[in-house]
Amino acid sequence: MITIAEDRRVLLTGARIFDGRSEHLRDGLDVLVDADGVIAGLGATGTLDAGDARVIDLAGRILSPGLINMHVHLGLALPGTAGAEIASKGDPDLLLVMADSARRTLHAGVTTARLVGESRYLDFALRRGIDAGIIAGPRLYTAGHALCCTGGHGWESDALEGDGADDLRRLTRLQIRHGADLIKVCISGGIAGEHEQIDTPQLTDDEMAAVIQTAHDWGRKVTAHVGPSETLRRAIELGLDCVEHGYELTREVTDLMSERGVWYVPTITVSRCQEFFDAQGVPSWMKERALGAGPRHWESLENAIASGVRIAMGTDMPPAADFDGTTATVREMEFMVDAGMTSLDVMRSATSYAAELLGADDLGVVEVGARADFIATDADPTADVAALRGIDWVMQGGAVLRDDRAGR
Repeated sequence: MITIAEDRRVLLTGARIFDGRSEHLRDGLDVLVDADGVIAGLGATGTLDAGDARVIDLAGRILSPGLINMHVHLGLALPGTAGAEIASKGDPDLLLVMADSARRTLHAGVTTARLVGESRYLDFALRRGIDAGIIAGPRLYTAGHALCCTGGHGWESDALEGDGADDLRRLTRLQIRHGADLIKVCISGGIAGEHEQIDTPQLTDDEMAAVIQTAHDWGRKVTAHVGPSETLRRAIELGLDCVEHGYELTREVTDLMSERGVWYVPTITVSRCQEFFDAQGVPSWMKERALGAGPRHWESLENAIASGVRIAMGTDMPPAADFDGTTATVREMEFMVDAGMTSLDVMRSATSYAAELLGADDLGVVEVGARADFIATDADPTADVAALRGIDWVMQGGAVLRDDRAGR
């Protein structure tokens, strides 16, 4: 159910609140949301001057910040039958595919998404539509096109190819010219490139340095698709900000990540999602490589947890995709707990920690001045993230966009 935002304030009452940071739920608080979709007040029940605000009684349920998924491709076109159909679409049709994925993502409780490689600069058009309120979707932070070497990881999926420092520097500036919030660079092979291996190094030090220095000069962070530790170690020494996947991380390199403050987005689902690969019709070589990487990928996540690396949640699968009886987003979070994180820290990884990596202090928290992006569940996800399987109410910017209980 979609409820059009009213031009008046909203008072949320009756909920127990996870504020995105605290170890314990906060009880007995009302949340007042201004008509502009920003939290205007937090106060003991019945003490806020709500005036003619519309009251929504959440009746003992758990209110949490909307989830932030930090590794998303809304126009994902993997090798195989489903990907080929998407890749063959013209710009208008592909934009419709992305808009539909954005809507599904939002309704799954992901109110903010970080895009790390899209096609034809359509992500910027989609972001403008969402910001203007004419398309339903999560708040978007986007890298534009991913960058790679000639024939490097992602070239078949519209990553932009460049060789040499000058080429990579120009491509970095090109993404920023289009409005990129961050830069995504592929520095090794991965699971979706037929003519590469996960441990194939793909950029030289001067090429990586050109991307990182240029992005930093323009105030943008750089995240890297990477598999092997040695390639990652070189990038860390050059100033890399964040790691995507990290399929083969040693404890030595995760210790270095922790020491240097390098973030990690594990996307652990992508090496254990045969159900999704089968539905996408991906070729056998990709399934074998992805699933075969699973044990080492899992060990990488365990190493990162043990080293105290800052971790943010991301799926690399469509956030709302059906997976093991829930969404890919929730399943990713359950896997993170299985690997050794607490449910509380996993919730932080998808709320306040993710917002910190984005540089967005008005997201991922329930605080005065923050955006009124929320989800509601019956059970407490900070005690057990499986509670997120029961998301049935979503608010973004003060507007209720999903309410499965309406009319009951």
